[in-house]
Amino acid sequence: MKKVTLFLACLLMSIGYSQDITLELYATGLTSPVNIKHAGDDRLFVVERDGIIKIVNADGTVNTAPFLDIDARVTDLGGEQGLLAMAFHPDYATNGFFYVNYVDNSENTIISRFTRSSLNTADASSEVVLLNITQPFPNHNGGDMHFGPNDGYLYISTGDGGSGGDPGNRAQNQTSFLGKMLRLDVDVTQAQIDAGTTYLIPSDNPFVSDSAVLDEIWANGLRNPFKFSFDSSNGDLWIADVGQSSREEISRVPGTSTGGENYGWKCFEGTSTFSTITGCSTITHTPPVVEYNYGGSPFRCAITGGYRYRGTMQTGLQGLYFFADFCSDEIGYVEETSTNNFSLTFIDTFSPGGFSAFGEDVNDELFVCGLFNGAIYRIVDANLSVAESSISNIKMFPNPAKNSLTFDLLETSNQINTINIHDVQGKLVQSYSNFEEQLITVSTEALTSGVYIVEILNTRGNKSIRKLIVE
Repeated sequence: MKKVTLFLACLLMSIGYSQDITLELYATGLTSPVNIKHAGDDRLFVVERDGIIKIVNADGTVNTAPFLDIDARVTDLGGEQGLLAMAFHPDYATNGFFYVNYVDNSENTIISRFTRSSLNTADASSEVVLLNITQPFPNHNGGDMHFGPNDGYLYISTGDGGSGGDPGNRAQNQTSFLGKMLRLDVDVTQAQIDAGTTYLIPSDNPFVSDSAVLDEIWANGLRNPFKFSFDSSNGDLWIADVGQSSREEISRVPGTSTGGENYGWKCFEGTSTFSTITGCSTITHTPPVVEYNYGGSPFRCAITGGYRYRGTMQTGLQGLYFFADFCSDEIGYVEETSTNNFSLTFIDTFSPGGFSAFGEDVNDELFVCGLFNGAIYRIVDANLSVAESSISNIKMFPNPAKNSLTFDLLETSNQINTINIHDVQGKLVQSYSNFEEQLITVSTEALTSGVYIVEILNTRGNKSIRKLIVE
């Protein structure tokens, strides 16, 4: 078993260098997974590209019966088509509504609403189509969708329609749904649906007063935003846009944005000029916060966007935005080094790779899925993990801590007998034992501000080691 002193030495090294992670196998047996979402409980819902949504339970088992099966309606030719994403209505627990984004048998993008029929099953006959978007080519379908945490509206990312170089300049065409971020109010009544109104336009969408622009558009100038997400802490919007042949880019828009951003494609690819066609000289370009070069060794060619980590279990990952490159099998992160200044770091190449989507669970813990092997992995801070440990499901909060620190042992199957707190030199500064309660709060008032190591031991001699920040 690893010694705490060795761990502390590794931690001190990690403070000055890039963050390290490991991938913990969580679930297997899925087929071409491309999206991970949760419905407000401890399950994960995994979208399979061929038109099926499956449920992964908290213990990593996959339900045999699908949650939704619309395989017969979906075109999946093994490329960028298929069932691409889902999003649960903020009031899903009450109304049972969720939304999907798929390419149909006419090879067009469909945005639909379905309704849950039971805890583990959706009603495949309940489909209400919101949008039918003509796709001129089979690639660049974009495809993600989320409800905004600050406004409750449905956001949908669309690609530029495909081929290469956006031959129709659709991303800059304000009368096209392609190459855009769309924003819809989906809270309509059944009477409105019966009358043909399946969604409404939010009154504060940025172009509602401009008759030359589609009311649904929130932002434009995107090439293939296959994945985007919202920061659960502040509502910031993070968009990973797949580049042409020069740059892969990540844009971040504050949660206070009123929309209307132009991300530049095809006038710009990242921060570099791609085209000087008419109109490019007059756009107001919102550049990415970070970008990286296409090509090289390892060969990088397509970014898979992720999430900014806001969980509590992996304290060393707090605030980092994780992403992957689909071609190089690398996972990297973006760090805010100072206010509104960001840096990009690649961590390592991981096997088997083919990372197609990241996802959060209800506790904001982070997962990633492999397209080719059908596996779901939990992202774990390597500096806080002990390979021999079998201790799990212990919650430690708040972190950073100020006056007190609480340990929630309610969900662990292991009997905890000791909690030690060490300083970064390895010196034991606090120790607690002989617990009779499952919710333990200890004082941190005697600790000076800085980084500490928490060592949790059970009666079997297993341990879990975590980093603690005291303010």
